[in-house]
Amino acid sequence: MKFTKMHGAGNDYIYVNCFEEKIKDRSKTAVKVSDRHFGIGSDGLICIDPSDTADCKMDMYNADGSQGKMCGNGVRCVAKFAYDNGIAKKEEIAVETLSGIKYIKVAVKDGKVYEATVNMGEPILKASEIPSAYTGERAIGEKLKIGDREYTVSLVSMGNPHCIVYVDDVYSLDLPKIGPDFENNEKFPERINTEFIKVVSPEKLEMRVWERGSGETLACGTGACASVVASVLNGYCKKDTLVTVKLLGGELKIKWSSEDNNVYMTGPAATICTGEVEE
Repeated sequence: MKFTKMHGAGNDYIYVNCFEEKIKDRSKTAVKVSDRHFGIGSDGLICIDPSDTADCKMDMYNADGSQGKMCGNGVRCVAKFAYDNGIAKKEEIAVETLSGIKYIKVAVKDGKVYEATVNMGEPILKASEIPSAYTGERAIGEKLKIGDREYTVSLVSMGNPHCIVYVDDVYSLDLPKIGPDFENNEKFPERINTEFIKVVSPEKLEMRVWERGSGETLACGTGACASVVASVLNGYCKKDTLVTVKLLGGELKIKWSSEDNNVYMTGPAATICTGEVEE
């Protein structure tokens, strides 16, 4: 199986051109290729399929083999792959996802995409649609008990569910210990991604993320978007302002527009290597 390994701000996936390749069991393949000792090593597998409604389709799997609906860093890399490999040689590329069609404007240098801006669509704020066991139109500033400690959390979906927690220092957290407790809490019937955020200023956030099915990753695009939305609703940031989210793997720039209520994300997309692996 031919593959391309790519990353967006350190959030790395194995990409397979399924216009040409066939994978029998994508979930099983995701587990195998993601293993950083016995596989290639990645946060998951993304298959690039033909689409009847867009330029191509993104079919995403986490490192544990579970299927994901949306990946902000991943969809930028899909657009880069589509442009660089001639699937869609244009400035704006449409990618079908399980969270709808996403439109990506690409920035090109020396014939290759190096950065992209994604219209991530409108955030979902209704508590039951996250989904969660909370009730009401919004789950902002809710209480959540993890172990012996009670946290204040805000919930946002960007096509996948996110729980945002504000902390004084993101770097001192023991994420391998507390991350799984958030991910698998009974309040979240489909598990949840959790972002731990320090507000540096109204234009800058620091973030670490625990992704459901993958553990801690160096970046999460949908998580950065959800965190900016939550920060606006909590009064830390403002709409129509470009907010820089600093992650372990780099920076993403996020803006929640009041004009169309959509969230826009700009960030890098890079190819690491190409090769072949036994499926």
